[in-house]
Amino acid sequence: MSTPRTRDGLHTLGRWPSDRARIDPDHVAVVDRGVELTYAALEERVASLTRRMRAAGIGRADRVATLVGNSAEHVVLLFACARLGAALAPLSWRLAPGELARQVELLTPVLLVVEEETAALARQVAGRLLAPVPTAHLTSLDSAGALPVVREHAAPVEAVDDEDPLLVVFTSGTGSAPRAAVLSHRACWWTNLSLSRTVELSAHDVVLSVLPQFHVGAWNIQPLLAWWTGATVVLERSFDPARVLSLVGERRVTTMMGVPTQYLMLAEHRAFAEADLSSLRSALVGGAPMPAPLLRTFHARGVALTQGYGLTEAGPNVLCLPPHEASRRAGWAGVPYPHVDVALADPATGARIDGPGTGELLVRGPGLFSGYVRDEPATAGALRDGWLATGDVVERDQEGCLRVVDRLKNIFITGGENVAPAEVEAVLRRHPAVSEAAVTGVPHPRWGEVGVAVVVSRPGVPTDELDLLEHCRRELAAFKVPVHVRLVVELPAVGIGKIDRVRVRDLVADLLPDRADGGMP
Repeated sequence: MSTPRTRDGLHTLGRWPSDRARIDPDHVAVVDRGVELTYAALEERVASLTRRMRAAGIGRADRVATLVGNSAEHVVLLFACARLGAALAPLSWRLAPGELARQVELLTPVLLVVEEETAALARQVAGRLLAPVPTAHLTSLDSAGALPVVREHAAPVEAVDDEDPLLVVFTSGTGSAPRAAVLSHRACWWTNLSLSRTVELSAHDVVLSVLPQFHVGAWNIQPLLAWWTGATVVLERSFDPARVLSLVGERRVTTMMGVPTQYLMLAEHRAFAEADLSSLRSALVGGAPMPAPLLRTFHARGVALTQGYGLTEAGPNVLCLPPHEASRRAGWAGVPYPHVDVALADPATGARIDGPGTGELLVRGPGLFSGYVRDEPATAGALRDGWLATGDVVERDQEGCLRVVDRLKNIFITGGENVAPAEVEAVLRRHPAVSEAAVTGVPHPRWGEVGVAVVVSRPGVPTDELDLLEHCRRELAAFKVPVHVRLVVELPAVGIGKIDRVRVRDLVADLLPDRADGGMP
């Protein structure tokens, strides 16, 4: 990676709680299930846990894995790791024991932190490990009790460098098996700085954080910036639309981040029309483009939405679409954040594309990740001459605005024509009876591949396969129209707002034989 290596520790995050504690000690830093934690209390707990972890032998370059929900204790642990030069590796409690065991063995953490809700899952994981990993309960991190001793001697006090890992986050695995992406202090510092130049926060803001903390966005899209600037973060362990609508009014929430599915759940809730959203001046959208009708629903309630695009390896922030452009640019991801450079490359030749065009998105900037844990080939494939190859195909217009077409690996070729599933999915979602849709290319003896769709229908709105195919034919070229549509109860997913394409293909595997001799779709 060509990003200059800085060794002076100017961009480390461990001092953020102490800085804010000196400036405004009594201001609330975290609200966790109704319990408030001031910046003075946050700093006290971070300092105490740092000492105890160092005494247990945990120090620079170690990894601490967690299997916990969103909590103030988790925040304290992150900042303690930041001061030690250790990396926090939050794991998804949604995974199966075997999946988690493979991730733990890849990370080789010195400690695995669990809580009551995940203790049984952690025991199942432990039974699959080749070598045991010391385990600590989340509540013990905030008590006087001793932590498991991971080394015979206390870890030395060492200066933390900008390039020291801070977060190790597993990718969602939409295009491959999940990989452990390493985000340094430098990457997180610059990512939050670039966010602050677009979506400003101050000590007067109240951030509602609903994304699970095993997602990079749960740290680097607002919460860390909030603790840098002295704002208050209201942590939620799960997304409940009724509770979110209530919290916005009760806590005077000024900003939040979510995916389109979550905003749809809010808009469809019976309390939405009367909910007090007067404090909610802005909201961030990630994961997928915001449908125009849903966008207008929130604009009508006075909520300014900022759409964007990102990926774990970029920290994650790459592109943003300011609220004043949201209506005119519905479906677009926007322009690069400050301190972020982008380029387009021809997927076949790698040649750069200047001006308007369509190609693979390349990203460069100080917010990029350092690499994947124990996977040099994948790191080399992602980081090319200082640029991150995202694997996403984007379109750039005359004004330099970008729109994500689809994942490079998702695009299929039918009769010599490229088809982006995302385009077909967007058309299907415009049908009044469609709640969610996924399209995938499947082998065909005549056309090479054809598209097949899986659709979740909206309750109370009748539809069937013929109706949906006719809808597609009215809006798409013939070769883009799926040859078959299957109605399902829900779409398989690998993360919030992200479709599991492998399982979608499994769902439609039996739909092909009767269409094998059909004409060009």
